[in-house]
Amino acid sequence: MKTQRLTALSSALLLASFSANATTEIEWWHAMGGNLGEKVNEIAEKFNASQDDYSVKPVYKGNYTETMTGAVSAFRANKQPHIVQVFEVGTATMMSAKGAIYPVYELMENANVPFDQSDYLSSVTGYYSDEDGNMLSMPFNSSTPVLYYNKDLFAKAGVNPPKTWEEVEQVSEKLLANGAQCGFTTGWQSWVQIENLGARHNAPIATNDNGFGSVDNKMVINQSPFVDHIAKMADWQQAGIFEYGGRRSDSAPLFYSGECAMYMNSSASYAGVRESVKDFEFGVAKLPYWDKAVEQPRNTIIGGATLWVLQGHESEEYKGVAQFFSFLSQPEIQADWHQFTGYLPITHEAYELSKKQGFYAQNPGTDVAIKQMTEVEPTPASKGIRLGNFVQIRDVINEELETVWSGDQSAQEALDEAVERANGLLSKFAKANQ
Repeated sequence: MKTQRLTALSSALLLASFSANATTEIEWWHAMGGNLGEKVNEIAEKFNASQDDYSVKPVYKGNYTETMTGAVSAFRANKQPHIVQVFEVGTATMMSAKGAIYPVYELMENANVPFDQSDYLSSVTGYYSDEDGNMLSMPFNSSTPVLYYNKDLFAKAGVNPPKTWEEVEQVSEKLLANGAQCGFTTGWQSWVQIENLGARHNAPIATNDNGFGSVDNKMVINQSPFVDHIAKMADWQQAGIFEYGGRRSDSAPLFYSGECAMYMNSSASYAGVRESVKDFEFGVAKLPYWDKAVEQPRNTIIGGATLWVLQGHESEEYKGVAQFFSFLSQPEIQADWHQFTGYLPITHEAYELSKKQGFYAQNPGTDVAIKQMTEVEPTPASKGIRLGNFVQIRDVINEELETVWSGDQSAQEALDEAVERANGLLSKFAKANQ
């Protein structure tokens, strides 16, 4: 009897070992730290528990730049992950990596996993599709800039959220007259005040439809409306209407503390704003536009990142990647991610489910970004930006804008310099990829 028990136990252990070895591991490199990273781990755990064939292993690799750079180095060393999260400014670089990328539409077709691109928001997928409209990467955390405002200060001044930049000035003057220390501040100044300014006003920031039509491009941000807008912001800074707080989201404390009455940044900042604002109620409104410059404002463009699949793995592993992407796109998963983070839902069904669950009614303003992105059809100038070396170009724009805020250059001088420097980076990219 003892021998039989030992034999049965040995067989069970052998079977368990075989089952564990039969699970195909999928490595996913990402740039989500803190609470977002915990949510990423939760999503992977849910997928792993939903089936027995594949196991997704999320690996935090630092910020967006570090994650993308690390994946490029790993690919050269033949140690690449299956999936890597890349921010939107890295799109052109990823597309130019011939032989390194496994396009998502091909992946899903080859794995025979149901996949309908019309299920996804076109304002999101258009950024990550080729000239034939085929999705190259899987949308994951997409956001767009919105306006957060201090309801208490607005009520005290007797003003409403501004729709236009003209109203931003008028409202700010009343806010300052009623005790506010600052009208507005902004996060990610290149993204919000240059890139999205262009999209909102149907004005390209670069030639060839912001790089969608060619890799050989030139910047055009030293023209209207960009120069006019930055010049006005410089005037507003002198008047106390605008306060510069840093290149990324460093300006957030100016809003959290109640110092600045308005704050322009990503819709995905909603969770952080909700958690950090303690002493007043806040609201969310659309990003302003210049009424004098445009009759019909266009959509804003997205930020955030998508999931790219890297070549060099076995076909069975790619079947697991496809299954994971299908799982990731389920309405319940996307609605939960959207509601937790403030990122856009990437599918129509996830948006409708969030609405049905009462999320937008219970959290006023959380649907502003979706409406802003979907109320009008994107144009070539508002579809997105696909420029090579764009990470470095953003740094250039930030540096030059800071010379305006410091009073060392005029808006025209700074943006002329930004264009000249950026064109050098674009030229290098074109030569390397033509």
